[in-house]
Amino acid sequence: MAERRALTATSTKIFYGLGSVSFGVKDNGFQTILLPFYNLVLHLPAQLVGLAIFIALMFDAFLDPIVGQISDNLHTRWGRRHPLMYLSALPVAVSYLLLWNPPALSQGALFVYLILVAILVRTFITFYEIPSSALVPELTEDYDERTSFVGYRVFFGWYGGLTMSVLAFTVFMHTDATHKVGQLNPVGYSNYGLTAAIVMFFAILISAAGTHRFIPFFRKPATRRLTLAQYAREMIATLNNRAFLIVILAAIFFNLATGLVFALTFYVNTFFWKLNNSQIGFITFAVFLAVLLAFVIALPLSRRFGKKLSAIVMFTFGIVINSTPLVLGLLGILAARPSPGLVYLLFGFTTIGAALSIGSSIMIISMIADVVEDSELSTGRRSEGLFFAGNSFVQKAASGLGLFASGLVLWAAHFPSDKLPGQVDPHIVWNFSIIYLAIVVVLYGIGFGIISQFPISRASHEENLRRLAGEAGLIGEPPAPMV
Repeated sequence: MAERRALTATSTKIFYGLGSVSFGVKDNGFQTILLPFYNLVLHLPAQLVGLAIFIALMFDAFLDPIVGQISDNLHTRWGRRHPLMYLSALPVAVSYLLLWNPPALSQGALFVYLILVAILVRTFITFYEIPSSALVPELTEDYDERTSFVGYRVFFGWYGGLTMSVLAFTVFMHTDATHKVGQLNPVGYSNYGLTAAIVMFFAILISAAGTHRFIPFFRKPATRRLTLAQYAREMIATLNNRAFLIVILAAIFFNLATGLVFALTFYVNTFFWKLNNSQIGFITFAVFLAVLLAFVIALPLSRRFGKKLSAIVMFTFGIVINSTPLVLGLLGILAARPSPGLVYLLFGFTTIGAALSIGSSIMIISMIADVVEDSELSTGRRSEGLFFAGNSFVQKAASGLGLFASGLVLWAAHFPSDKLPGQVDPHIVWNFSIIYLAIVVVLYGIGFGIISQFPISRASHEENLRRLAGEAGLIGEPPAPMV
């Protein structure tokens, strides 16, 4: 009984959440500094960088559901999830290291290199992230406890990525005799890649080991021998769940907008506000506070208003607050030149706006967990891995499609890749900022309309649990342990 109670203990939530450090480091790197590294440092055109990541993303579209299906149907003495988690640690670290240390290549060869290594990184992180995140519906069936678990995962994912981002801007990206702008020093990116790879490796192993003792309490599906065609039909039937399609489609638009924000914030801060790397690093600390604030408010809001309404309200206020400084700058109300007052103002708006946006993302992921029982009623199958494969794909789509769209925005604005801050034509910076802002607002608006149709509430989720318990003849009894 002590072990069963420990399933929802704080220590379990910490171990579960800690694994997302690896995904957070990868996602933050892809969203914030991969584009400027290959574009401004290695001088690969922005549209080619975006295209390379988009190609890797298309590979993900096929791989993620396959990994989810494998994870749901794997039979080992260590259960369905943990073998894949352990085996992914070293490949994740090595492939991420390669991403930031490309050899000297021609532009065409560098484009191919970026495609291949991006595919490797995304493939190996998929074999960790999907099985790991899919543990939450097995750890708890409770509507609010799931939000709590997801809160820990989002918290650690953001903190892992943000910590590496701050280190990148404040420690690794330093000026030297030949690089007067720290963000353009290639040595900093190489050192960042090595440190990030080590962090990702240990985060995966520690999280997997920390949740290992609960393997006997997880579901063990019946052994089945199916053909590839049968697996494919099952996969399509499972994913054709109305609630899942709604939340995933909304999440695509929300995360695409968020990915666009992260990919182009570097350019806004560097070329519109003309901030240096230390000032950008300081503003990044605002997101640390934002993640903590989101972590604190998510569960109370979920309990009071439910997940759907909380997500809509937080996303709405989040985008308004996040956009306000740039709107004021474009209108000339806020001077677009670096000063202590500007930096502190950006810090404040970033803290509140990001907290609301991150809090809403916790709700979205927790809503995906609630789809598991809704699907089980109609299919008779537990498909945690397959549904969280959708979530994994959406999160990677945020960086992939965000980078692709970012490259198109820079190309549409005729943004140069060989100019320092202050040297770019102000009209180009203006056009870039307008295009960027308009696209983000439209994407969020579409996401709001879609998520408002999500059908699962607290009451309907609890009804699903009662129906499943009644069908199994186990009303009031927990699932049988795996033997």
